[in-house]
Amino acid sequence: MVTEVGAAPNQIAAVEKLLADGNTIPFIARYRKEAHGNLDEVAIGKIKDRLEYYSELEARKETILKSIDEQGKLTDELRAAIAGCFVKSRLEDIYQPYKPKRRTRAQVAKEKGYEPLADAMWEEAELLWNGAEPTDEDLQYARDIVAERIADMADVRGLVRNEFARHSRVKSEVASPAPKEPTKFEQYYDYEESIATIPSHRYLAIRRGQKEGVLWVKLVIDEDTMVNAILDVIKKDSDQIAIAARDAYKRLLAPSCEVDVTVDKKNEADRAAVEVFAENLRHLLLASPLGEKAVLAIDPGIRTGCKVAMMDATGKYLGKTVIFPQQNPLEAAKTVALIVAKYRPEAIAVGNGTAGRETEAFVRETLKKLHAQHPEIPTPIVVSVSEAGASVYSASEIARKEFPDLDLTVRGAISIGRRLQDPLAELVKVDPKAIGVGQYQHDVSQTMLGAKLDEVVVSCVNGVGVELNTASAPLLERVSGITPSLAANIVAWRNENGKFTSRSELKKVKGLGEKAFEQCAGFLRIRGAANPLDSSAVHPERYELVGRMASDMGLSVGELVGNSSAAKKIDVRRYITNEVGEPTLKDIVSELVKPGRDPRAVFEPPKFREDVTKIEDVKEGMKLEGVVTNVTAFGAFVDIGVHQDGLVHLSELSDNYVSDPASVVKAGDRLQVTVIGVDRARGRIALSAKSNPVIGGAGAGAAAGGASGGARRERRGPRTSFGPSNGGGGFSCNPFAGL
Repeated sequence: MVTEVGAAPNQIAAVEKLLADGNTIPFIARYRKEAHGNLDEVAIGKIKDRLEYYSELEARKETILKSIDEQGKLTDELRAAIAGCFVKSRLEDIYQPYKPKRRTRAQVAKEKGYEPLADAMWEEAELLWNGAEPTDEDLQYARDIVAERIADMADVRGLVRNEFARHSRVKSEVASPAPKEPTKFEQYYDYEESIATIPSHRYLAIRRGQKEGVLWVKLVIDEDTMVNAILDVIKKDSDQIAIAARDAYKRLLAPSCEVDVTVDKKNEADRAAVEVFAENLRHLLLASPLGEKAVLAIDPGIRTGCKVAMMDATGKYLGKTVIFPQQNPLEAAKTVALIVAKYRPEAIAVGNGTAGRETEAFVRETLKKLHAQHPEIPTPIVVSVSEAGASVYSASEIARKEFPDLDLTVRGAISIGRRLQDPLAELVKVDPKAIGVGQYQHDVSQTMLGAKLDEVVVSCVNGVGVELNTASAPLLERVSGITPSLAANIVAWRNENGKFTSRSELKKVKGLGEKAFEQCAGFLRIRGAANPLDSSAVHPERYELVGRMASDMGLSVGELVGNSSAAKKIDVRRYITNEVGEPTLKDIVSELVKPGRDPRAVFEPPKFREDVTKIEDVKEGMKLEGVVTNVTAFGAFVDIGVHQDGLVHLSELSDNYVSDPASVVKAGDRLQVTVIGVDRARGRIALSAKSNPVIGGAGAGAAAGGASGGARRERRGPRTSFGPSNGGGGFSCNPFAGL
């Protein structure tokens, strides 16, 4: 296990104990560094996974030992072999001969009394049956017994499975009857590639084609080579044994080992795809927040109009209306101008769905005219915001609880505005699978995907920290040690008693005991608290230590917190104890220098060309700035502001060779690209990040093929038309009144 997780035995033991004591991974990584030797969350997570694997393995061993013992076949040698097994597949191979089986050909042969003949065949002795030369039928019965004996040998089964895993090839063919219409699987109609080296995205694509009935898929390997390898293992070479070995391989071993290897490869591909999804999600969640600034949000629409919602700097909903820029641009402009004049938003968030760029252009023109007439009114920035998952949120139970009186389309507009203010705080309300930053997310294990994405969300939330007095219940329940019921109790306490004034007040919340407080307190912030440490990442268990540091410098805690020059003078070696070591002390000093700092980058709005708003505007050779929305194994999808993401194939990501796109770009990156191909019929755009790309070259073709996985923007559900009087407060003012 040491080599599997890259940690020393004492580190593994420490993590095991900490987990057994009910500590969470974020808490262990942040506040128990001395105990485990300063491992990060990834390493701790690996240890946790392997500990769970071996726990399941030990449980399976107990079940197998009990089963074999009940059969009266448990020997000391067999018990030792099981005890020394550390791989699940090997354990199952050992158990294979003792597994309860359905009625097999070998069992029928044994019932007919052919076991002595099979034993003689196995020993390669003279073959006699009832004192005479056996008939072909007799030999077949004996070979059935020998074939099962060979197939049940752990070493043979392990050999065949290993050879399939290393040397078989994935072969796909078009199913019969062949589809009449073109499909996205045409490149796999006659395709073959090594199972050991096929990339995860290609394997998942082939599997999808098989699932949809377009492809036939199988693993192929040379049969003669496999039979000879089996004979080498069993050290037999008689003609009858060779026939039995071939039968064992074809009938009993190849089908089951092919399934085993296929399942293993699928799990491997799933893990690779899930890691891609998780990495994209992490960057999306940690995208730069606009911060506590008032935002006007617009969810674009054509037929039913644009839903408009206003939020104050804390994200509180203030009111709504609907405008029709397409049908009545003058009235719509007056309404937007009025709202900007009255509420003075610092930003206008425009959803990037249908009519998004047109709505952006309309808003920018409106603001330009407003500034010309009233230069005293601050002009807000206009930002295109991803709508991915907004419709899922707006129809969710969370949204219904937050805004029971609002139409779901208005909830969607609010979500768009809030995710500009703080992407992390808003996106935790959406099922990560609905955010659209995955690769074949519907084809991978949903259990594996859900667990990994939840792990990423928890890691991001705790890494950034949560403002206790404004956080929603969905955000709070992602904090270390806080369950959904505790999150609801915290919100209920806050509603009944007002803002928390200190972290210690958390202990007054129903159900929040000492252990939960220990796990969560360091990740919660209280802006403006009497104790300035309550707004930092310093854990309450170290407040006394910080007090001593301040006292030793002749300062109060309040004078030390945020005092960069004073904090940097602290000699951490003076405060090292058995419980607190240098890693924790350095973390504390770092917090004193910049208490409660947000680790996310400073917000910078994307810069799309105003004359490129739809795919018809995109021309080969254009130089554009885009935002990376999704990184896959075959390249990166980039939003260039035309509703359809373009693909930068991995061959076009850099002037240098790129094997892993994630090593070059990540979701949220700004990227300068060149359009190298446009397929308007299929809605595909090929891009290049090279300094001197070839227009319409190989990369354009690769991008067109790779884009078949899709990066089309989320299609929103039907939009219900409604007026300002429908639920909640409307903007009931005369346009431009008071300007």
